[in-house]
Amino acid sequence: MTPRNKPSRQQVFTLLVQIGRKAGDGLPEGATGAALMCYASGIDEAEAVRETVAILKQADTAPLDVTGYGTLEEREAEGHEIDEEERALMQRALDENAVIVAQMTPFFGDEVEED
Repeated sequence: MTPRNKPSRQQVFTLLVQIGRKAGDGLPEGATGAALMCYASGIDEAEAVRETVAILKQADTAPLDVTGYGTLEEREAEGHEIDEEERALMQRALDENAVIVAQMTPFFGDEVEED
């Protein structure tokens, strides 16, 4: 049993996940996939990515690619503007040791560039 007063090493990472189509994924008709902005807690970014991908697979989505944007502190150091709503979602992810999907942007066939 671990002591409850031990400080948490969990951090929250901002992740952009691209998903493809899968039966039952809940994406709009005609969408070819989507981008999900997620806030995920983890000891490090690799753990946050693994947890996010696992949860999205359980939710019948097909994760294809994950781009990490770092922690709140790292994003602030890079000059990102982070509003109160985004900070609240990040805090919720930390408090609940959870993955929060903050935004979903579907992709449609005409938006995909062909080589």
